[in-house]
Amino acid sequence: MRNWDAGVYLPFVRSAEGADFFAGPRLRLKWLPLRPPQGTGGVFAGINGELAFVQQRFEEARRTAEIRPIFGYRGETWLFSFNPIVTADLAGTDKGVLMFAPAAKLSRSLSQGTALGVEYYSELGRLSHFAPRAEQSHTLFAVLDTEHLNFGIGRGLTGAADRWTIKAIFSF
Repeated sequence: MRNWDAGVYLPFVRSAEGADFFAGPRLRLKWLPLRPPQGTGGVFAGINGELAFVQQRFEEARRTAEIRPIFGYRGETWLFSFNPIVTADLAGTDKGVLMFAPAAKLSRSLSQGTALGVEYYSELGRLSHFAPRAEQSHTLFAVLDTEHLNFGIGRGLTGAADRWTIKAIFSF
């Protein structure tokens, strides 16, 4: 099943007061049918679907879905990817409303299995009608990628975004 990948995210959050919370599991299924042969560069494309079961303190709807188209290019030293993400609540007052949250990444390999780069995440509002700029969330991360870790420090660019975010994604 070379073109398929499944995963489970177990996100934890530390509040400004120092309290730790388990936000709830996210289930992921990714299909990447277009990609260059192992060890070479080129264009890649696919789609990623996620279901999340989130604690109410973080998400009013508690159940959300995400469809993440994947488009990118990997060269010998550079990687660029773009994800025009569409999300929807599966419960609550906004059940079924499609939201647009595009993301992008640019990174440069430093050595085999290690890269530095930037990631951009946004939440623009309803797909049918974007929110005013002041209500949109835009965050830029400086990231370090290794074979088993994606670590980043993010800075919110608008008042609707968290001022600072530290993220770490471990894979195995």
